[in-house]
Amino acid sequence: MKKIFLSIAIISSLFIGGCTSLDMKPISSISDANFWKSADQFDAFMTGLHTRFREHAYNFFILGEARSDVFGDLPFGGEASQGVERLPYNTINEENPGISNYGKFYENINQLNLMILRTNETEILTEAQKNYYIGQCYGMRAFYYFHILRSWGDAVITTEPTFTVDVSNMTKEASPVTDVMKQIKADIEVSINAFGSDYAIKGQKSMWSKAATLMLKGEVYLWSGKQMGGGNGDATIAKSALTDIQNNVSVLGLMEKFSDVFAYTEKGNKEIIFAFRNQLKEHELWNGSFQVNFLPSRSYFGTYYDAATGEKFDLTKENRLGGIRLGIKKENINRYDDKDSRKLMTLKGVYNKLEDGSLDLIGVFNYKYQGVQDVADNRSMCDDYPIYRYADLLLMLAEAKAMLGENPAEEINAIRQRAYGENYNSKTIGFPNQPNDKDINETILEERFKEFFMEGKRWYDLRRFGSEYVFKYTLAENGNTDKLLWPIDKTTLTNNRALKQTPGYKPAGAE
Repeated sequence: MKKIFLSIAIISSLFIGGCTSLDMKPISSISDANFWKSADQFDAFMTGLHTRFREHAYNFFILGEARSDVFGDLPFGGEASQGVERLPYNTINEENPGISNYGKFYENINQLNLMILRTNETEILTEAQKNYYIGQCYGMRAFYYFHILRSWGDAVITTEPTFTVDVSNMTKEASPVTDVMKQIKADIEVSINAFGSDYAIKGQKSMWSKAATLMLKGEVYLWSGKQMGGGNGDATIAKSALTDIQNNVSVLGLMEKFSDVFAYTEKGNKEIIFAFRNQLKEHELWNGSFQVNFLPSRSYFGTYYDAATGEKFDLTKENRLGGIRLGIKKENINRYDDKDSRKLMTLKGVYNKLEDGSLDLIGVFNYKYQGVQDVADNRSMCDDYPIYRYADLLLMLAEAKAMLGENPAEEINAIRQRAYGENYNSKTIGFPNQPNDKDINETILEERFKEFFMEGKRWYDLRRFGSEYVFKYTLAENGNTDKLLWPIDKTTLTNNRALKQTPGYKPAGAE
């Protein structure tokens, strides 16, 4: 990631931040005119785009998981939740929107638009270089808009870079959700066509690739198939996109052990399709937000017991510490079978010892991201954050097959075999032999819950399968489908008077 630091220095004059109505101040025409003089500068700009992409990882996670049944308990150590409990309680509103300024996504969308423009018009790059960059840009832009669509529905669509207009106070209406979906699908097709036959995945899986776009395509068409009337036609397209990866990227597959997928020493392993890369002394998971929001505090953790040893936690070993603001439901640990290897690698139980010597579960915390030992008894949480991995491909493929009335056993059982290892028994554990397997939707949702815990997928999964699943599993107000989207914060509404508040929430200025 040294290259990223160099690239940021080179392009800092072009990447303009700020909290605006759409987070996208105009690009300096002077800086822009002095750039784009060499292939190295294009490469530096693309690296910078991925750096900004990584900065949005925490917002991607919050939008995709924080309102789900993963969370809902108060911090077991007594920390103040500081208002973030509104997310799993689903009590966000205009005053407390959870995410402001559309997650600052438009900031990087504007830069992607600039990269597209300059790449298309340059004569410096080879056609192969231009096509790869175009494939990356359109894929990443579609990824941003897909988050926006699932979170806010109607949205402003911008496909041209802003140079002279002051968009801090721009007036532009949001396009209907159907048009946003059309834009997403169009961007995906441009990306796929630009990549052509180039399935190379660069940067040790930390750079966007054709495989990433195809994963996105599968996810998008599953959504539109279930939520926007696409039905079997969209399921067929999703299936085709996912099998395209299987047929053309032979290096991909499941890691033999679930724990190895996330190991610091296994970055860019064969299961990863695209991940946000973090390195020791370079960048921590979610820019440090993981450690300060999801890990227990040193001030109290040593007073609790570890069921694995029967003793109090040894802070020289269990030193992934920080603070908890968003509490995981302790009951979630019991959703895993003891023979399922994902249980020990996903959640860590925290216990009090009772007078009779027995242990009483008082809370859990995430154990998937282990970090790496830094100095003394400090642990740096510089784990990668996976966006797409092969297990996701298999379970999305199973979902597409189920929609088409086909048998998803092969894909589901591949996941279960890896999870259970030597404990796997096809007659009792294999699909369709578990009690939950009578309902294929419940089967896929539960398998995805166990597999992708803390990977930013659960809320989106429930939403995709239907509001009835959201109301069944989360604390969302039963029947209030208007509140399944996110409110637009007041500042954004003030800066762009053409925007309308998300249905179900109060408009700007309303009492």
